[in-house]
Amino acid sequence: MPRRTFFSYHYVPDVWRAWNVRNSWVVRDTEEISRGFFDSSVFEASKKESDDALKKFLRNGLENTSVTCILAGTDTWNRRWVRYEIARSIIKGNGLLTVYIHGVQNAAKQTSVKGADPLAQMGLYKTERGIFLAEWKGGKWIPYSDYTLAIPEKDLRFAAPKSTSVVQLSKHYMSYDFTSQNGRKDIGGWIETAAGLVGR
Repeated sequence: MPRRTFFSYHYVPDVWRAWNVRNSWVVRDTEEISRGFFDSSVFEASKKESDDALKKFLRNGLENTSVTCILAGTDTWNRRWVRYEIARSIIKGNGLLTVYIHGVQNAAKQTSVKGADPLAQMGLYKTERGIFLAEWKGGKWIPYSDYTLAIPEKDLRFAAPKSTSVVQLSKHYMSYDFTSQNGRKDIGGWIETAAGLVGR
């Protein structure tokens, strides 16, 4: 059964790179195509949309997916809506992985600078009220503001944090480099690994 995967990325600078990565399964050998993934990506919505409408749009994009693949360029790590997609993926129980795409050429045949891992910029911490999301912002960890409810420990697909110290999400998920690690051939396997790590 092909894996339904949601692709999260910084639209303006990386859409060309993301398009190439998302469609890389097309060039696989015939026997590998059945293990490819369906693209359930959504783009950043119009700036005319309200925050609530955009959040609903992104939640709808995540429906019926089992893995979220963050295609990380230079500034993906600090994009608000990428962080929201990550947060909703945690809540939903999707597998997660980061794939660095800075080495993929854009339409002008240019590569870019490697950015931070978006999964290292978000984390979880525990209080007496439950488990909450945190984000790295302004040089420090702060409570995540776009989802402020506690996450039930039973809904997590990995060991829950034990204290108020933030545990980065990157501690629980894998990251890969599309260019240097032969992503065109292997991204399907990376996605399957991400799904397996959360039992999806």
